[in-house]
Amino acid sequence: MKYDYLVVGAGLFGAVFAREAKDAGKSVLVIDKRPNIAGNVYTEDIENIHVHKYGAHIFHTNLKHVWDYVTRFAEFNRFTNSPVANYKGELFSLPFNMYTFNKMWGVVTPEEAAAKIEEQKKAASITEPKNLEEQAISLIGTDIYEKLVKGYTEKQWGRPCDQLPAFIIKRLPVRLTFDNNYFNALYQGIPIGGYTKMVANMLDGIEVQLGVDYLEKKAELDAMADKVVYTGAIDQYFNFSEGTLEYRSVRFETEVLDKPNFQGNAAVNYTDAETPWTRIIEHKWFEFGKDEEGNDLPKTVISREFSSEWKPGDEPYYPVNDEKNGAVYETYKKLAEKEDKVIFGGRLGEYKYYDMDQVIARALEVAGEELK
Repeated sequence: MKYDYLVVGAGLFGAVFAREAKDAGKSVLVIDKRPNIAGNVYTEDIENIHVHKYGAHIFHTNLKHVWDYVTRFAEFNRFTNSPVANYKGELFSLPFNMYTFNKMWGVVTPEEAAAKIEEQKKAASITEPKNLEEQAISLIGTDIYEKLVKGYTEKQWGRPCDQLPAFIIKRLPVRLTFDNNYFNALYQGIPIGGYTKMVANMLDGIEVQLGVDYLEKKAELDAMADKVVYTGAIDQYFNFSEGTLEYRSVRFETEVLDKPNFQGNAAVNYTDAETPWTRIIEHKWFEFGKDEEGNDLPKTVISREFSSEWKPGDEPYYPVNDEKNGAVYETYKKLAEKEDKVIFGGRLGEYKYYDMDQVIARALEVAGEELK
């Protein structure tokens, strides 16, 4: 059998590209080395709860064409991400907003909060932030940085905050309002029935083979298709010839608890340095209301999340987009541009931190160019 496209990876990028190619009348084979589709957004059913096996995935976007696209394949609930920060038993509202400032300093008005942040920024003598620590203090002051940012971030990235680039913290919302909607995106929610069901709908009518390692059978698989869409790690594709790109990885300890409610929220971040995990996810609250509906289920499922330095054999999660890795990636990008039969895409294929909506937008863009 000869296919127009061999898509390596059944995650979001691969599934979207495959759907677009199939709808354009092309023949497509999708393969994945895992035993399941949906990549890192894979959800599995435990105790009638859709458990996010590879970490919490909360869909949010301001891109209407992306929202229109995903809602073809799933109905979304109205889940709003409002995490809680736990610092040594003290609970704070995230993202940083008036509830946080009131709990931290006793301030009541936005003017008081802004004045407190400015006072602490001045005391730290920061004019031009050079790293994450300085950027954080200039955004939210020393107290909040010490309690709610420093320990969490250093656990997350495995590096001191003064050695991390300033841009990482710029993703963090800071609001002088009583708004604890983390993403504040126009469209957000969780697919009812889980992400696996959504991706299965994307791949409906498309041939999928699981448990197939592309790089182990590369020559044989390449011969089966005119073109390859590769969503694996770009350095691995080229056999690490230009060096190894660095990632952060995440390990999960998932537990079924014999109680209906463990923490009353989908996500609680543990921001002190001493607690070994970065956060605890309680999966039922992604899809059930925090009232009778969720408590009808007598059990709950939680996952403790531990951040770690990636090593071969681990799942790569977050590209470490610093200067050193950026230079290595550029050498791979040049090699990739010479591979006229292969399209590289996704977080690993492009070594880029993408949110889910950005992956889908990029896959639609690439497919649009390729299939026109």
